[in-house]
Amino acid sequence: MGPIGIFDSGYGGLTVFKEIAKVLPAYDYIYLGDNARVPYGTRSFETVYMYTLECVEQLFSMGCQLVILACNTASAKALRTIQQKDLVAYTDTRKVLGVIRPTTEIIGHYTKTRQVGIMATSGTVNSHSYILEVNKFFPDITVYQEACPMWVPLVENNEINSPGARYFVKQHVQRLLNLSSNIDTIVLACTHYPLLLPIIQNLTPEGIRLLTQGHIVAKSLADYLSRHSEIDLTCSKNGIKEFYTTESPKAFNQKAALFYGERVSAKHLKITNS
Repeated sequence: MGPIGIFDSGYGGLTVFKEIAKVLPAYDYIYLGDNARVPYGTRSFETVYMYTLECVEQLFSMGCQLVILACNTASAKALRTIQQKDLVAYTDTRKVLGVIRPTTEIIGHYTKTRQVGIMATSGTVNSHSYILEVNKFFPDITVYQEACPMWVPLVENNEINSPGARYFVKQHVQRLLNLSSNIDTIVLACTHYPLLLPIIQNLTPEGIRLLTQGHIVAKSLADYLSRHSEIDLTCSKNGIKEFYTTESPKAFNQKAALFYGERVSAKHLKITNS
C-alpha cells in the first residue's frame, strides 16, 4: 500500500489536488511539481513524455501505486504512451490516470447547443486530444479550441489582477467566441486557469457555462476507486499529504498557497535533468 501520487509540471495541479483531497480526505497523497522544468505547454511531445515518465517513475519509487497526471499537457502528450508502453513493464496493478478523459466523458451533459470551447496551452491545443476524446463520447459535439500561451505566466507571476491579465483574457475569449456564436460551454483545460476564473466570467457573455476541472477529476477518481477495489486496496489511508518540488521549496511554498488555498511545506526532490 502507498499514497496516491499527484503530478503536475508546476503549481496548477494543486487546484486539482485541493478538490481531490476534499472528496477523498482519508487517503494519503504525494504531490510532485516539476517546477524546475516548467513550462511543459511549449515543449515537444518527446520532451513532455520524457519529463512526465521520469516523474511518474519517481512517484512509483516513493510507494505510489496510482498516479494522477493533474496536468493537461502531460495528459495530452504523455499519458497514452505511458499507459500502453511503460506500464506493461510492471507486473502489479500500478495505474496512471489523467485529467482529459474525466472532463470529456461528461461534457455532453452540459452543452445544449452541442458546441463546446476549449481554452488551453498551445501544447494541449496542438495535440487535438480534447477534440479526439470528446468525439469518442459525443460524436455530435463540435469542439472549438483557443490556445492561451500568456495565461500560465500571468498566473505563475501572480499578475492575475493586473491590466495585462484582463487584456489577454479578453483577447482569447473573443477569439474563441468568434469561431462560433453558438458555443454554450467552455472548458478551462489548464489547471492554472481557475485562478483567472473571476476575470473570465466577467468577460464571457451570460449563458455560457465555464467548467474547471478540479471537482470533475475528484468525482471521477472517487468513482474509479469505488469500481476498482483492487486499486483502492493499494492506496494507504492515513490522511497524510506530502509536497515535493524539483525547484526551490521556499519559492514553491510562497506560491503554492495561491493554488492550494492553504499553506504547504514542500521538500526538494532531484529528478534527472531537472
